[in-house]
Amino acid sequence: MSFDPTYALKFMARHWLRGMACILAGLTSLGLASAAMAASSENAIVVLVNDDPITAYEITQRGKLLALNANIGGYIKENAKKRWEKLVKNPKINDEFRAYATKRNPKSQAELKKIQQEFIRDKQKAMMQQLQREAQAQAAKGTEKKAIQELVEERLKLQAAKQNNVEASDEQVTNIISGIAQRNKMTAAQFADHMAKRGVDIATMRQRFKAMLSWNSVVRRRFGFQVQGTERDIERFVDPALSGDGGGAAENVILNIQKVTLAMPDGLAQGAVASQLAKADQVRRKFSGCKSTKKLANSVGGKFEDLGAQNPSSIPEPTRTLLLSADSGEMIPPSVGPDGVELWAVCSKKDVAKKGGGAAGAEESEGSEKSQRRSRELEILARKHLKDLRQDATIDCRAEAKSGLCQAL
Repeated sequence: MSFDPTYALKFMARHWLRGMACILAGLTSLGLASAAMAASSENAIVVLVNDDPITAYEITQRGKLLALNANIGGYIKENAKKRWEKLVKNPKINDEFRAYATKRNPKSQAELKKIQQEFIRDKQKAMMQQLQREAQAQAAKGTEKKAIQELVEERLKLQAAKQNNVEASDEQVTNIISGIAQRNKMTAAQFADHMAKRGVDIATMRQRFKAMLSWNSVVRRRFGFQVQGTERDIERFVDPALSGDGGGAAENVILNIQKVTLAMPDGLAQGAVASQLAKADQVRRKFSGCKSTKKLANSVGGKFEDLGAQNPSSIPEPTRTLLLSADSGEMIPPSVGPDGVELWAVCSKKDVAKKGGGAAGAEESEGSEKSQRRSRELEILARKHLKDLRQDATIDCRAEAKSGLCQAL
């Protein structure tokens, strides 16, 4: 029998293909299994409240929502300057800019400078977004226990609302979210997308708002008082920057601020931006109050602006958050803006909460005190009622002992 090399090659190829098919099928199955396991883990029931389940995904999402309320200004202040200097000192930054500029094909030096500023703004925006994500992730650590406590209470509140036929409708919740979005110049869909980019599913916000509205109705029906729960109360659960809080009730604060701008050099020579940042840092170190700002700006060839009284809502993020987090007489770390490296100083903060005057003011103050007293009484009654509901409830926690979640209940 003669040896046929062609037959041998065909035989080997056929079996190799079969083997690869088996391997690929196995890998595909493994991938599907991993995806299924991840989905199963998210849908795992962690707690049953009167047989009403709370999943791992709900707890994670609520933790992320709670983390949005954290003051991220401190983290950004601490890391922004070092992160930016590291970025501009990266040897690859020049190559990135050249590729960026080549695509835009500038026709003049002025166009090139404009492209350079856009490139820097894009880089800064991406860096700030990354810092915000890091700050929120850090804040999210340790929120699981608070999240599970909130979710258990919300289940009890919604169950009580169903029993009393006063559960808030989806339309009521939608109206609240739409109102928040509208006041911040967004559609409801854009607002949902904004929250999704920050890792929060809009569904967890809807659940929280629904529980709040429903519980208000339960307490009103049971105790006959008007709950002092407004959309403003609800908005505080959302991103402070969006709601106007900025971590400190921004709508009730006026900032007296100054600004120094160091123009960006032409081109993006290695270390040029870092050099301007170094000058800005020098100004900040020597800053001893708003009386010295103009002189310091002139010493480094910077542009000085006394902006006077400003509403924080007119200042873009992340500068707004940093200014609201700063003390009076403090200059925040330098950042890169549209016209160059910027330094902002807070000269003073003024509380502009509305106050009445004369007899009308006295009546308003008296009415406000009565309202606050009634609200406190109502809060005590509501808290006691929730405690009774909790004592009568069957709460089955299935979390692992090492997680400590069950102990939080």
